[in-house]
Amino acid sequence: MVSLAPLLDYDPSATPSAAQSLLSALKSSGFLYLTDSPIPPSLLSHVYKLSAEFFGRPSEEKNALPWTTPRANRGYSGMGMEKTSLGMSKEEVEKERGGEGDDQKESFEIGRDNEDGQPNQWPEGDTEFRKTMMDFFEQCKQLHAVVMKGIALALNLDPEFFADFVRQGDNTLRLLHYPSVSAGAFANGRVRAGLHSDYGSITLLFQDSRGGLQVEREDGGFVDVTPIEGTIVMNAGDLLSRWSNGLIQSTRHRVVEPPLKMGKDEEFYPPRYSVAYFCNPDFDRMIEALPGTWEGSKGGKKWKPINSGDYLEQRLSATY
Repeated sequence: MVSLAPLLDYDPSATPSAAQSLLSALKSSGFLYLTDSPIPPSLLSHVYKLSAEFFGRPSEEKNALPWTTPRANRGYSGMGMEKTSLGMSKEEVEKERGGEGDDQKESFEIGRDNEDGQPNQWPEGDTEFRKTMMDFFEQCKQLHAVVMKGIALALNLDPEFFADFVRQGDNTLRLLHYPSVSAGAFANGRVRAGLHSDYGSITLLFQDSRGGLQVEREDGGFVDVTPIEGTIVMNAGDLLSRWSNGLIQSTRHRVVEPPLKMGKDEEFYPPRYSVAYFCNPDFDRMIEALPGTWEGSKGGKKWKPINSGDYLEQRLSATY
């Protein structure tokens, strides 16, 4: 676990150590728990409440707010619309879909509210939903900047190195609902969300108490990411791995059937709710290996420079 407190308020006796702990976890596993979040628990609870209410709406109301294009990446996606995958093309993803089936989830995507030509899809007349989600979006955006400052510090870069890469906030707030299903729904290798990596810089995940998230180990096995109240699960994405020239891991993960409660033979698995905030470099920025990660004996740059927005669009185009 890494405390956010020393990263939020610089303390020469604690902040460098916290930054190194952050980097160490990202290098070793790519996943960690963050504690001492500045996001009020009351706001998070309200986000969960409104999320559950949204997914409880009639299908026709949700389908009136459709996810449209990979570039926009906003709106509602119904069951089976997206197949999270490691595939880089529609053909690869469809092959996985044919094997382990569709993802058993529905989602609602929200982006920054001031992007020209890419409006958010809001439930008509529900000003509380819009205000709450945008308040949460902004607080997560600020937390993204704090974490990136810590990573810069740990990499011996100027603490403000990433500031111009995260200024616009081309991020995605994703509300997720995994409906209640029968135990038999997980037969033959079916999962709630397929094995995948995330695409951007970091992901901030807020999960309920149900569980089911698993991270792949180096040996190919999986370890449960057990929900711990009061923490945020954070993981690195593909673009941060590329930025660091592979020093930081973009670890593969999936959502499976939640652990059964001891002594209970459950016929149905309860629903699972989570809130993921996908942090990305601004879409007009080029991502290439950072200074200090590739020179000399480090073996050079592993990847060519790539545009952030183009990479996100490429990955999303394959999974929808």
